[in-house]
Amino acid sequence: MNRREFLQAGAAGLALSALGSYAAEFAEQRKRVGLIGCGWYGKCDLLRLIQVAPVEVVSLCDVDQRMLAGAADIVASRQASKKKPRTYHDYRQMLREQDLDIVLIATPDHWHALPMIAAVEAGADVYVQKPISVDIIEGQAMLAAARKHGRVVQVGTQRRSTPHLIEARDTIIREGKLGKVGLVEIYSYYGGGAGPDPEDSDPPDHLDWEMWTGPAPMRPYNRMKHPRGWRSFMEYGNGTVGDLCIHMLDAARWMLDLGSPRTVSSSGGIIMRKGRKANIADTQTAVFDFGDLQVVWQHRRWGQSPDPRYPWGVTFWGDKGNLKASINSYTFAPTGNGQPVHREVTMEFDQYPEDRDEKDLEKQVAPAIRGHMRDFLAAIASRGKPVADIEQGYISSTACILANLSMKLGRSFAWDAAAGRIIGDDEANRLLERPYRAPWVHPQPSKG
Repeated sequence: MNRREFLQAGAAGLALSALGSYAAEFAEQRKRVGLIGCGWYGKCDLLRLIQVAPVEVVSLCDVDQRMLAGAADIVASRQASKKKPRTYHDYRQMLREQDLDIVLIATPDHWHALPMIAAVEAGADVYVQKPISVDIIEGQAMLAAARKHGRVVQVGTQRRSTPHLIEARDTIIREGKLGKVGLVEIYSYYGGGAGPDPEDSDPPDHLDWEMWTGPAPMRPYNRMKHPRGWRSFMEYGNGTVGDLCIHMLDAARWMLDLGSPRTVSSSGGIIMRKGRKANIADTQTAVFDFGDLQVVWQHRRWGQSPDPRYPWGVTFWGDKGNLKASINSYTFAPTGNGQPVHREVTMEFDQYPEDRDEKDLEKQVAPAIRGHMRDFLAAIASRGKPVADIEQGYISSTACILANLSMKLGRSFAWDAAAGRIIGDDEANRLLERPYRAPWVHPQPSKG
């Protein structure tokens, strides 16, 4: 079974038995799993992995004791052994046990690089959430560490494993039904939160704010930041571009076999929501130029979507038709009198009934996460590259970080992908590495 067939089996919603001989081999190995970051998406990812493979979750780590205890309880109720995982406050202590085959990382973005590098150094294969890093040098260090230690690293850009998007790529784009693609638009038109903002306060007793902040600048605790709201603060991530643009940019790159953009430019800022505690751009446009094709991003965290069916998605414009795609569906509209094609996501509730009532699960995304986990496991078995290999995650993350830097400095960048540097711009290159708060030390790409 090759990887495409393996994914298609998952896309069809087959149960674990459909994995055939590989399932038996994997069951014999009984992979031991640890999770760093037990919040919203950490649990979503881990519970999907439990659904598709007979893993044993032995370790959980989080700086929020209440979140950690809740995750331990739900994992014990869902894994076959019914054992409650060990719990840790510090990922370094968890990794010192040297007993994990797989580590999942679902922390805020500013905590991706150090745990990921430590996990591959400890001999684990890793599933790390997107974007892989908050700055570009972090991403280079992560890629270098994965290659140096020979570990499989899958990035959580699961559009590459979304069943209906695989179908759209294979039956619409690759069969030439769009003709020549001349423009790709990617976008998010989700609104932002309404005010008033809560006041800063002391962190709750169950949260270690010092460790949560880690290498990021120390700022006052605010319940807007934890849990989940940290994406609205540039100290911990890369705004809407780092959160949502990366998914659709990565999907466009995957569906069209694109590499790194040659130039990146961006403009925007806080236009409509001035005076709020959040400090990310509420309005932004970015252009990723791949030479003979531009991928253009736009987001507005206010107002309405031009197409309510596709508030967050990607549109491919070709001379024979256009294709709109999202996490929920795709729609192909041929030029002229051809027959349109529309597909909706298949939820897979019959195979995985626990999805129906799982708290905070994006139900329409669950099949994609399962497919992504299956692909990850197949790469672990073969020691090959998964569909969202760390290098692909680095390329997409880097492009999004460059967009934010372009907006900050007010100029376009020409990107030398081989050198990992902006061409002819020393000021911009100095921003490829964010300062780390002591005692944390910024990782550097390994030469070995």
